[in-house]
Amino acid sequence: MRTPLRPRVGLPALSGLAFAALTWQISVHGPLRTADERLGRTAVTDGVPGLPPGVAQFLADLGNATVAVPVLVLAALWALWRPCHAPRWHAPLAAALAMAAVPALVVPLKLWIARPGPPPMAGVPAGFFPSGHAATAAVAYGAAALLLAYGRPSGRLRAVVAAGCAVVNIGVGAGLVRRGYHWPLDVLGSWCLAGVLLWAVARVLTRARAPRGPRPPRASTTPAAPGR
Repeated sequence: MRTPLRPRVGLPALSGLAFAALTWQISVHGPLRTADERLGRTAVTDGVPGLPPGVAQFLADLGNATVAVPVLVLAALWALWRPCHAPRWHAPLAAALAMAAVPALVVPLKLWIARPGPPPMAGVPAGFFPSGHAATAAVAYGAAALLLAYGRPSGRLRAVVAAGCAVVNIGVGAGLVRRGYHWPLDVLGSWCLAGVLLWAVARVLTRARAPRGPRPPRASTTPAAPGR
């Protein structure tokens, strides 16, 4: 039986390496940070084509925990409610742990790197890398998409769910940058962290859904007939 999710080991490795490279560039004020801040200022002052301020604010708000986490809770409740062959609590527990890991990882990193924010955030204490809103949205909506795709036989449905999740998260990132809440690399760094966490969720779901081999027959306790 084919499993619906096939996480690749290379994803967390690439995500981790990308995050390390971004952290290094920001910490040492490298050329990527210089280009990133130039792009961020341009997005705030000149705007993003096709993304007016009102729409950008709406998209940025989708990264709030008060919006994203309830979506994940609903998906987890659905996964608990619907029947499945594997234990029902595996999927929601994996998603909940991934969501709990977001502040546990992001807050210390913000304090350690202490990156100042874009000009609209002047006066706010430093600590903008990685973006908590982008990480919250990526993990909450990504884990919700995995829960919805969990055990579904339709590849087309899984593709639609994955595409919808990607569009929402790109919108959140664009909104955060357009409104000047974060630099572009703040968002990209959060996506790298989320890639590792979502890979872990997908790994748990795949192992839970993996078909189990037939159980070995029990040895008979009935004594054999005489002479045999």
